[in-house]
Amino acid sequence: MSFRSHCRLKLFLMTGTVVFAIGAHFDLCTAALADEPEPTRDDVIAAMKPFDGDASVAAADNSTLIGKVMCGYQGWFAADGDGSGRGWRHYTARRRFEPGSCSIDLWPDLSEFDDDEKFATLFRHADGRIAQVYSSTSRKTVDRHFQWMQQYGIDGVFVQRFVAETVHPKDLRQCNTVLDHCRESANLHGRAYAVMYDLSGLPEGGIQTVIDDWKLLVDRMRIGKDDRDGAYLHHREKPVVAVWGIGFNDGRKYTLAECGRLIEFLKNDPQSGGFTVMVGVPTGWRTLDRDSLRDLVLHQVLASADIISPWTVGRYATLNDIESHTTLRLKPDIEWCRAHDKDYLPVVFPGFSWHNLRPKSPLDQIPRQKGKFLWKQFVEARQAGAAMAYVAMFDEMDEGTAIFKCTNDVPLGFSSFVTFDGLPSDHYLWLTGQGRELLNGRVPISAEPPLRTNGAASPDRR
Repeated sequence: MSFRSHCRLKLFLMTGTVVFAIGAHFDLCTAALADEPEPTRDDVIAAMKPFDGDASVAAADNSTLIGKVMCGYQGWFAADGDGSGRGWRHYTARRRFEPGSCSIDLWPDLSEFDDDEKFATLFRHADGRIAQVYSSTSRKTVDRHFQWMQQYGIDGVFVQRFVAETVHPKDLRQCNTVLDHCRESANLHGRAYAVMYDLSGLPEGGIQTVIDDWKLLVDRMRIGKDDRDGAYLHHREKPVVAVWGIGFNDGRKYTLAECGRLIEFLKNDPQSGGFTVMVGVPTGWRTLDRDSLRDLVLHQVLASADIISPWTVGRYATLNDIESHTTLRLKPDIEWCRAHDKDYLPVVFPGFSWHNLRPKSPLDQIPRQKGKFLWKQFVEARQAGAAMAYVAMFDEMDEGTAIFKCTNDVPLGFSSFVTFDGLPSDHYLWLTGQGRELLNGRVPISAEPPLRTNGAASPDRR
């Protein structure tokens, strides 16, 4: 579980409310990687390469966020035997991944996966079959995820880059591998992607770590600067980079002044700047209450940003709560942004559950209501005047917010898992695509989610 996951829902829980094998360049087999010696940081940095433009076969609409529905992409799942040398990561609780000790509340549907994408676990399905999971280090698996985005009309992803996981060479290798896979697959399938830094867990002075890492991405991988990379997201005529974790009141050590320095660097540095900057902020950012620092310096920092995206996962739990949030937060937020020449990216989420990670929290803590909860947020965003949306998250099984394909045939035993209530495993991919159609005025506003017929995917209109 990331520091972000622990911190971002702290208020809700209290109140009740890198890479060694990069894409097409180093698609090494698992066995070869497993035999590799421990990588040094210099080894990982040496493997960072610009995009191979020959892989781009589908034109992405990367010119603007307007009209888009983007997802957060964690890309942090590692499996024992996947070649990363990290063992099980973001699957474990108390350092174990076994019945009675795991961190995920959803189980991925691997029915479409090939054998070389599957990793056996100690869990068992009701019929005795071995339950399997995937690894985000797999180029084939990441590409499959982007195929799903294309199929269901989802515009793309913000690739999460947890700064605290860019320090150790193996962790940096994982971060870079996933980013490289996302870059390649976004170009192959006409999706957009952008980097999102998560600052959670940084010490005071830690912003320099972000700056140094970003310099590497720009200098070595040419992120956002490569004309051959037709998938990198742009907005306001510049490439986009996002920074999550500015202004929260959960005891972060880095300062608002440091955040201001980072935004200035990303926008104006002669070599590594020139970007449109999106910031992930608390729900109470505008009014300086609830989960926000009560410090007017936050507004001074945000004055330099271009896009504001308040984090809302766990901030409401019922359909009535969503309506209240629209009145108290969403509409006034959008009005504030318009008055201050900022764009506004609301966050929506399908439900929430982290029982296996936090056993004192109930299973299915915020029920999905068969899609009604997510659809209501899309409707409220559209009616409030939002022109875009961020879905949290594409692949987040730890907090039970994933929209990708998850199974109803979950393992049985000492660990309990949330299901999709008998709905098809692709239901939330499809519904997210419908949310995009709603925001673009091609699906009517309705109290109930649209009725799906013949299992059809959303059209990919561009």
